[in-house]
Amino acid sequence: MSSNGTSPEQLEADLARQREDLAVTVDQLHAKLDVKARAQDKAHELKDRATTANGRPRPDLTAAAVAAVVLVAGLLVWRRRR
Repeated sequence: MSSNGTSPEQLEADLARQREDLAVTVDQLHAKLDVKARAQDKAHELKDRATTANGRPRPDLTAAAVAAVVLVAGLLVWRRRR
């Protein structure tokens, strides 16, 4: 037994746990710093939110886009006539 009351087996178990914790932390940091993978994940997330289950654009978003185009075109026509 060592002077602080821990056995060699306890020390080895503690070191093994600390190594595992460190490995998890390093993996988390690596994932956070992988900009390309994070950008791809965000792109997939946005695509999933903008499409239906069969991959077609959501009708409500399509209608909003058409309305925005009509509004901008109307404003341009109105501005040119003034």
